[in-house]
Amino acid sequence: MNWLTRLIPSIGSSRDSKSRKSKVPDGLWNNCPSCEAILYQPELEKSLFVCPKCDHHLRIGARTRMSIFFDGGSFDEIAIKIKTKDVLKFKDTKSYGQRIKEAVSSTGEDEAILIGRGTLEGMEIVVAAFEFRYMGGSMGGAVGTKFVEGVDEAISNKVPFICFSTSGGARMQESMVSLMQMAKTSAALEKLRKAKLPYISVMIDPIYGGVSASIAMLGDINIAEPKALVGFAGRRVIEQTVRVDLPPDFQKSEFLLENGAIDMIVHRKDLRTKIFSILSKLYLQK
Repeated sequence: MNWLTRLIPSIGSSRDSKSRKSKVPDGLWNNCPSCEAILYQPELEKSLFVCPKCDHHLRIGARTRMSIFFDGGSFDEIAIKIKTKDVLKFKDTKSYGQRIKEAVSSTGEDEAILIGRGTLEGMEIVVAAFEFRYMGGSMGGAVGTKFVEGVDEAISNKVPFICFSTSGGARMQESMVSLMQMAKTSAALEKLRKAKLPYISVMIDPIYGGVSASIAMLGDINIAEPKALVGFAGRRVIEQTVRVDLPPDFQKSEFLLENGAIDMIVHRKDLRTKIFSILSKLYLQK
């Protein structure tokens, strides 16, 4: 130790402080986007990613959603062979193929939807969950086809179908192919209805565009998480188009419930219990 480090110890300890910092595991802390509270990740996971300070429901991935919904966190993934095809060779600032590669790399998922078969309180079910991190959860041809396969799986096994929707809408890179999925998925849900099997739609923040106008609003029971944003066009688009000031809570799930657009709002911790209760009445006792 020289005379300078004796006078100013922090200079000599800078390397030590860096090594101490490196011992703190990555991902140990998170922050709430609503109240900005610093949250301990293991505790946040125990609370199902709901902020214990302000009750804000943090966004979670499709695979995490599945793991907290199915019994034991386990399920059999289906429709895994369906892959996205760049049939139009679309290009904006990047090629569509490059955007797909980046989405797969950042999420670890092959598409913006995950389909799984498992049990809820012992009841066999099929579940679809959108992955918003994959190109904003947008719906293209592969997403629509996976969804239809999930519905067909439910019909074949005579079990309920549940969908957790979070999406920015139709995928612009697939043009009309994407818009066609609205009709295709709606037709599949009509087959489910004719088979007298229940469909529960759960809307997750945010849900907009073609997905909200088809899959999300066609449930026998339409549920939303608290304060989820649900709509077709965004708030600013509507205000600038019709030139009116919208209510502060416009498009939030509480506003939709008050105006009869959805059936109920259910806290994340209560979703398993509530959906099982609904299915017991709609399905088991039919």
